[in-house]
Amino acid sequence: MEPISLPEPAGNSSSVPQKKFHVLVGVTGSVAALKLPLLVAELLKIPGLEVKVVTTERAKHFYNAQEIPVTLYGDEEEWQLWKGRSDPVLHIELRRWADLMVVAPLDANTLAKVAGGICDNLLTCVIRAWDLSKPLLFCPAMNTAMWEHPITARQVEQLKAFGYTEIPCVVKKLVCGDEGQ
Repeated sequence: MEPISLPEPAGNSSSVPQKKFHVLVGVTGSVAALKLPLLVAELLKIPGLEVKVVTTERAKHFYNAQEIPVTLYGDEEEWQLWKGRSDPVLHIELRRWADLMVVAPLDANTLAKVAGGICDNLLTCVIRAWDLSKPLLFCPAMNTAMWEHPITARQVEQLKAFGYTEIPCVVKKLVCGDEGQ
């Protein structure tokens, strides 16, 4: 996989404000969502990066929102923002804002939804509306038994066919005690 390069800053003048590179992080209900605070902290170390997070309701079980130092959006914000015809639609606004999207972790449930075109929450709506000229990276994370089910490989291939980039699973000791991907 080729590394993703950020745009070079224009000019060397410190008085000219530099455009931030916008990264939208999607987080789903895998136990790997425990790592969200670490992921955001590491992204924020990169100069010129601005980060926002879109979470599913199930993902909220695995991290403390107080540990996320960036704007965090969920389903509730999608419906609070829109009151009438001319109001902004959050999933479209986030799609426009982001230069890149990383879905980490991508659980089995959301993988199946995205592969099948289902968009029943803020995150899946952002993904369904995603501008395919921009990179979307996805990091599958699920129990090895789920990963090895034949439907998973088909769903991952479907996301790749959309033009999304898979960040492969790693082998490690899982929360359930098993060792595997």
